[in-house]
Amino acid sequence: MFGNNIMLIAGPTASGKSALALRLAAEIGAEIVNADALQIYRDLSVLTARPSAQEEAAAPHHLFGVVDAAEAWSVGRWQAAALETLAAIATRGRPAVLVGGTGLYFSALTRGLADIPAVSHAQRDASTALFDQLGEAAFRDLLAPLDPVAEARIMAGDRQRLGRAHAVAVVTGRSLSAWQADTAAPLAAEAWRGVVLEPDRAVLYDRCDARLQTMLDHGALDEVAALAARGLDPALPALKAVGYRQFADHLDGRLSLDEALDAARQETRRYAKRQMTWFRNQTPDWPRIDALDGDGQFEQLTARFGTL
Repeated sequence: MFGNNIMLIAGPTASGKSALALRLAAEIGAEIVNADALQIYRDLSVLTARPSAQEEAAAPHHLFGVVDAAEAWSVGRWQAAALETLAAIATRGRPAVLVGGTGLYFSALTRGLADIPAVSHAQRDASTALFDQLGEAAFRDLLAPLDPVAEARIMAGDRQRLGRAHAVAVVTGRSLSAWQADTAAPLAAEAWRGVVLEPDRAVLYDRCDARLQTMLDHGALDEVAALAARGLDPALPALKAVGYRQFADHLDGRLSLDEALDAARQETRRYAKRQMTWFRNQTPDWPRIDALDGDGQFEQLTARFGTL
């Protein structure tokens, strides 16, 4: 359905993903598809570092800024939209480049989404409370006969995933791993190739800091003010954008601008670290690009995949 010309470019914020995707698209005549959970929202183009109008004019872009902040898109909703977009690109006979930092979006395409029955908040809370009561070692002993695959796979200290595996097994009578094993990947393995940008962490953090200052210089506070004025539910995904809460606190007089910027920098670094950890654990077999400049990243990409 999709051919074999889909490139997935993943990595943490400020690593150079968008520039690399645009350069690759120009080189091979590809169309770019967004795989970032926050860049789908139209209300925060600056704060989410969405491609500029000039960049979007250089190659066809899809699923960027298409959703109002009042909506809450799930992974499943994005998956459906992305698959529809990829199918349309394939009918035009063009390659596709998916780019973003949301690991679950890539997983939804390459592994699929398990149709797991809903587990109540009460059961999830009960499972994590049991983890806290027993301690990790004893909780793993309890989980092992229920879901030996999950117990062996989930990393030490991951209370949330261990608790979820236990809750699913208790509620459904079937292991989470069994549910996931029945899931078919929407993209066949031969249809795509993936790469992760993994720059030096210290350099990445410096880039994160510089990007926040650039955002301020280009109207981030105006964006935050306009969105805050709508009085939307703070639990909505768009309002979880890194930097939004800190700059909103500044606009409300709770933080000075310097304090808000410092807090946003810390949160951005934590976010980048979480992204790197996710990709390291969930995509260990994807090639890595560690070059820091655009030319070096493109050279490493072409060296790993040859003729794209």
